[in-house]
Amino acid sequence: MYRFLLTPRWWGINLFVVLAIPFCVFMGTWQLGRFEDRVQSHEQAEKAPDPSTRAAKPLDALLPVDRVTSGRPAIATGTYADQFLVPGRKLEDRQGFYVLNMLRTDSGKALPVVRGWLPGSATDARVPAAPTGEVTVTGDLQASENTHSDGVDVRGGLPSGQVGMISAATLVNLVPYDVYDAWVTLPEAEAGGTGGAMKPVPAAAPEGSGLDLKAFQNLGYTGEWFVFAAFVLFMWFRLVRREAEAERDIALGLVPEESPAPATADASEGAGPAVEGAEAPETAEGAPKDAPEDPSSPDYDVASTPVR
Repeated sequence: MYRFLLTPRWWGINLFVVLAIPFCVFMGTWQLGRFEDRVQSHEQAEKAPDPSTRAAKPLDALLPVDRVTSGRPAIATGTYADQFLVPGRKLEDRQGFYVLNMLRTDSGKALPVVRGWLPGSATDARVPAAPTGEVTVTGDLQASENTHSDGVDVRGGLPSGQVGMISAATLVNLVPYDVYDAWVTLPEAEAGGTGGAMKPVPAAAPEGSGLDLKAFQNLGYTGEWFVFAAFVLFMWFRLVRREAEAERDIALGLVPEESPAPATADASEGAGPAVEGAEAPETAEGAPKDAPEDPSSPDYDVASTPVR
């Protein structure tokens, strides 16, 4: 009854099922592992001391930025150069913008420094001037932003002097010098009162270290992949059952006979019903029924005797 499983068509179906189910299980397991990693990172971050309370270290000693060095206080010395405004940034549920200055260090590279946050629109905003001369800043280290970071504006078309993303890949196209692949945010207002009107921007947790929406998306994807695997297996059993039932009905003769084929055009012309204008059928003597009498033919009486 199940010999149909060895047919070429079923070989293709079986191969698809054999490949699809392990793939779905693998993807579901991988998504589950991503969720578990995020949970573990979140637990470790809660147990670990606040990165901002650790001793400050030179900037180069903390690069590249990872989950361990993110948020650590970094020390850098240089002079402030170009200034940019980063619009569309919220602080305490208020809309505003960051004030970003490039700190030119002795190495030739520049470190993006977020000096603070101001409410309102970044267009035509009056921003406190940055300190002049050589300064030493101590700020919480942050990794370069990407398109998935909160508050990032990737639409482009911003006015001159504004940037939508704090990233070395973005800033290097706006300044004539190299940029560190990191940035710092000052935890306190600048000394001297020049930045007193700005509020400090708190450091953000490293990406992928908390139980955010992405973590629960991984958990949702886990369930979806396992559902796909179960659905493929269910459909395979359903197709096998239906094919087996069809084979059984054929073996028991339960399949209804096919209806007779319709008559051909030639046969229908000879056996079809008489229509108006068609020739009348001939009689037994070979003459057509109701045909006119031939004057030359002899007449017959009731006794079938020819009468002249």
